[in-house]
Amino acid sequence: MTEPTDTTRQSDADDAKQPRTERGRRTQRKLLDAAAEEFAEKGFHEASIASITRAAGTALGSFYTYFESKDAIFRALVRDMSRQVGRHAVAAIGEETGALAIERLALQSFLAFAREHKEIYRIIDEAEFVDPESYRRHYETIASRIEGRLRAGAESGELRHDVGELQAWAIMGMNVFLGLRYVVWGDEGDAASLAAEANRMIARGIAAKD
Repeated sequence: MTEPTDTTRQSDADDAKQPRTERGRRTQRKLLDAAAEEFAEKGFHEASIASITRAAGTALGSFYTYFESKDAIFRALVRDMSRQVGRHAVAAIGEETGALAIERLALQSFLAFAREHKEIYRIIDEAEFVDPESYRRHYETIASRIEGRLRAGAESGELRHDVGELQAWAIMGMNVFLGLRYVVWGDEGDAASLAAEANRMIARGIAAKD
């Protein structure tokens, strides 16, 4: 995926005004966390800035120091969730270099993250209708991360030489729906076991062996 355009960077800056102090960053973090709960519980249209600031323990007027509107904090929240997923994956992967092991750890990290933040599913799904650009960007960003890892695995010789975008989107789709089934709809199985089983399918396929 190419680097964000100037237009994208400007849009990001407009959605969330970057705090200059540590106190400001903490306040903005509180607002984003409160917004996640508010949007997850009530949906975008029923959520209110007043409820978000009340839950964050901040003054109503201070909201506009960090965000222009409810739409802006929603867009910022979708981006924030994408970044959190990425940071958790990087931390889980650590120094691992094996391509298949990396995908197993990345999925395990996502399932663990989703278990702690089930609201991500409702918020991302709602973004399809509230802000389609943010919705698409979320999935394109994650697919790009996976594609980069797969191509690195191909270059090392561990994966097929022709893996790329299609395989990245297929793996992302599998990961998303595993989280939906085993984390959101039912708290079944531990993240490590689920990721290991999915990883075996990636490595071996599902065709019967002669």
